[in-house]
Amino acid sequence: MTWLICFTIGATVAAAAYLIMQRRLIQLVLGLSLLSHATNLMLIASGWVGDGKVPIVPENGPVDPAGYVDPLPQAMILTAIVISFAVTAFLLVLAMNIYQRFKTDDIDRLRRLMG
Repeated sequence: MTWLICFTIGATVAAAAYLIMQRRLIQLVLGLSLLSHATNLMLIASGWVGDGKVPIVPENGPVDPAGYVDPLPQAMILTAIVISFAVTAFLLVLAMNIYQRFKTDDIDRLRRLMG
């Protein structure tokens, strides 16, 4: 399972890097969004414990903290997902405004138009 998660993170980062290096604005925005998802997956994998229990402590009885999944990465991921969504929405609006103003989303052409 660990290898599958590592491979998924690597493939997602590779796809994000490929999209970021493209010349279109929409691909750049999608690449950044994909990179944030890869980061989220990496953070959630850092708190993963094989055969770990949910982080809800029973009322009575001894507690072995090593057997529980760390809830901190999960809480951080929820915040990161919201921030990533807001940033992606903002970048999409910027890309749409640039396209409406300059009638192109090619980054090289935009550089030439802006001087």
